[in-house]
Amino acid sequence: MKAYKKPAGYRLAILSILLLIIGSGCSLTRGIGKNQTLVRKITIKGIDEQFEEAALNYVDKEQQPNNKLNLQFYYWFSNHGKRNIGEAPTLLDSNLVEYSRFQMEKFIQNRGYLKAKVTDSVIIKKQRAEIVFTTVEGPMFHIRKLVDSIPDKNIANLYHANRNSMSHIQPGGRFDMDSLAHDRDELYLLMKRNGYFDFYRQYVNFTYDSTFNSSVVDIKMMIDNPAGKTEHPVYKINNTLITISASNGKTTGKADTLQVDSQFRYVDFSHRFKSRVVTDYTFQKKGQLYNIDKQTLTTTRLSELNVFRNVPNPTYEKLGDSTHRLNTKIDIIPLKHYSDRVEGEFLFANGRYGYNVGNTFTNRNLFNQAAILQLKLNWSILFDNGTNTTNNDNIQNQELRLGANLIYPRIISPFNFPLLGKFGVPHTTFSTNYSLFYQKGLVTRQSFVNSISYDFYETARKLHTITPINIEFSRGVIDPAAMDSLLAYNRQAYINLIGRTVFTTGSQYTFQYNAIELNSYDNFLYFRGSLDVGGNFLSLLSNTFNTPRDDSGQRKFLGYVFSQYAKTEGDIRFYRTLGGEKQFIFRINPGIGIPYGNSNQLIFEKNFYGGGANDMRAWLPRTLGPGQYNRATAYFDTTTNKDNPVSRARFKYLDQFGEIKLVANAEYRYKLINNFFGAKLKGAVFVDAGNVWRLGKKAESPNGEFRFDNLWQSTAIGVGTGLRFDLSFFVFRLDMAFKFKDPQFSGSDQWVLIKHANELFKSGSFKEAYLKANATGVDSKGNVVGDSYNFMQLNFGIGLPF
Repeated sequence: MKAYKKPAGYRLAILSILLLIIGSGCSLTRGIGKNQTLVRKITIKGIDEQFEEAALNYVDKEQQPNNKLNLQFYYWFSNHGKRNIGEAPTLLDSNLVEYSRFQMEKFIQNRGYLKAKVTDSVIIKKQRAEIVFTTVEGPMFHIRKLVDSIPDKNIANLYHANRNSMSHIQPGGRFDMDSLAHDRDELYLLMKRNGYFDFYRQYVNFTYDSTFNSSVVDIKMMIDNPAGKTEHPVYKINNTLITISASNGKTTGKADTLQVDSQFRYVDFSHRFKSRVVTDYTFQKKGQLYNIDKQTLTTTRLSELNVFRNVPNPTYEKLGDSTHRLNTKIDIIPLKHYSDRVEGEFLFANGRYGYNVGNTFTNRNLFNQAAILQLKLNWSILFDNGTNTTNNDNIQNQELRLGANLIYPRIISPFNFPLLGKFGVPHTTFSTNYSLFYQKGLVTRQSFVNSISYDFYETARKLHTITPINIEFSRGVIDPAAMDSLLAYNRQAYINLIGRTVFTTGSQYTFQYNAIELNSYDNFLYFRGSLDVGGNFLSLLSNTFNTPRDDSGQRKFLGYVFSQYAKTEGDIRFYRTLGGEKQFIFRINPGIGIPYGNSNQLIFEKNFYGGGANDMRAWLPRTLGPGQYNRATAYFDTTTNKDNPVSRARFKYLDQFGEIKLVANAEYRYKLINNFFGAKLKGAVFVDAGNVWRLGKKAESPNGEFRFDNLWQSTAIGVGTGLRFDLSFFVFRLDMAFKFKDPQFSGSDQWVLIKHANELFKSGSFKEAYLKANATGVDSKGNVVGDSYNFMQLNFGIGLPF
């Protein structure tokens, strides 16, 4: 059997990970002087558990222990003249230890333990120091009573009407300085939301008396008037001047000037925008009370239009009379009119290389209405045994996708909808997409999809997307030799799937919850659910007009068979923070598609597929399942009672699909190095489990059906680790995934990583048997050639997997 030589990129990835592991075990003190001590541990004793993690933040940063890898990288690269990579060693400093002790003591006292005392000690062994902070908290102080002094009666009434809903200071509760700061901030915002433009936090003051023997505190809250005045003035909005500069920020030369109405005057030096682009999302209207929330809302929505580079908060000018009115100024710098973005993804597994390259061209202001036109080009290609990718014989499949999206920042419909912009900019998207897919020796497929979609926010966390019109047309042309083989193996269902011309119309709905949190380290739940229904309208028309049927009895419309189906999919994720930048994510991704009415199977594009960089990462896309389907047993020719390697070679890349999908992912993410060539280097370990299944038994997918009593046996499991290079504005990702449990086998043979670990990076009896069972022929030297088994899959891409 011919051995396959691992490419340089493969070996480099393995070597890099080994170096990280080996490097972490080197001496941590080798780079410091003999009289210096490395801080390696911080211990806090005697503090309430709920404050322990927060208390660590009060230890000075220069006394925080190093991450081992950060320190090793610093030693390694500093020896080569680069001292800005990794972390310099944290050396013990008695002055900083005392400063940390004082800050921690103050923190605990501010949590209500007014008698708390903190002491420190240092334990040194072999130039390594453990700093121990010991706390004696004493009694917790509680609030006995709260009184207020507010000479402005209007503000007093406003405060008393809102106090219960906003205050953290409650009689009987714990005395906490954070609660005082919280109430001061809430009072400031309350005033700013109700016309008090000149109100400052300094007007709010607290005094408190503590009775140490009784461990209680009396609090007095005061809101002072401005010096020399008996009350605070209330302001209303007057006129608004909107100025849009040129893209270079200049406001010189001739401008488009328009008096829109009694409030808005519009001046555009860029000559690119209609006035409604800005006035629609200016939420402070003439005659209304000044409101800081509407000020922030205006800034946020104008930024979300993605056509402006700099949207500062509006500024205000008092009218200089006794009317307490404010003129508003909004100054904006537009983004460049055009932009171009290139994206890519690379997959590798045992000689199969996959590239996915895309380009997006953006026009940010079509028709001068902030409408965004996106033209997308994407080309994906898969090579087999790709040591010479210039040879077209190595190309197994290709897909070219062309698309155009026209996105308006408002709802466009025959009906009169309100702006719906309180929680986010609504959009109307007109989309058209064309796909040309070629699979060597099998099929050429084309699909054409047109749709109109609306998305709008119900709240800041709830996003709805409705696609009332979705029109799809697809057709496939099967290679004549492949058609003969498919017929010989009774694959009529697969012939219909990839070779039939299908036309359908449908509607879609998607609900998304908590996407606003995806870049945070909070604890939260994310949900995305979709429903896709097609063919019902065409079914009604075809039945009404009694349109003709094809040979299989399916109705046609406009001369084409149409598809009728319902499909739903969910994406549920649980995010849990573990402190710092450590995070655990658990994801469940179920889905099901059901053909009915005029269809007995889903169209090609509506099926589910397993594998890929964001799914089951140990498998290449479309190579997992369905269920326990095994290619080795799928090409046994019943007419000759022999295996057929020729057919197996022809259908080596036949898509493996199902109408049911269930995938679960668990991933732990953590920070490795703060500064790695200008990026944060982060790590991940993960487990992926799941598969796709068929609805019922199908001749073309033996053992591929979904059954509850066989769910575990037909579930695949992959494990792996990865690196993420975080550049803030995007993330490069490298994942190395291993097949752990492979459902194409039976019984204990499924646990491939345990049972055959000795063949992980070399050949042996298991791989030789697999190659023989999946043989596609022999080469000129008599060596068996065919599908070899690969345990590992490398995925390189941009962005996180989920």
